[in-house]
Amino acid sequence: MIEEGKPIFVQIAEQIENDIIEGVYPPETQVPSTNEFAAFYRINPATAGKGVNLLVDEGVLYKKRGIGMFVSDGARERLVAKRRDAFRDEYLRPLLAEAAKLGIGPDQLSRMIQTEGVSA
Repeated sequence: MIEEGKPIFVQIAEQIENDIIEGVYPPETQVPSTNEFAAFYRINPATAGKGVNLLVDEGVLYKKRGIGMFVSDGARERLVAKRRDAFRDEYLRPLLAEAAKLGIGPDQLSRMIQTEGVSA
């Protein structure tokens, strides 16, 4: 699961995000501890903690003192909105710019997407 070229703590945060979006961890559900992540990925607990703390800083997770980290209410919705914004910036805007360069209009682009969606 560990990808080369991307910090491990970022990958841990993304995995937790994915699990929240997919419903593995609903609101108010406890997520694995930093020690559990560290043992599973065979990394330093501080590295795992850095990934978890990214999500705490974003308000996706919160700490119950002495118990662990839990998914915040509304976390899934915030994550989906964040991912939609990233999708627009990373994929949609470059796609539209390239389509414009190639003279592909909205209707033709829509047909291309629909065709690809059927065959995918």
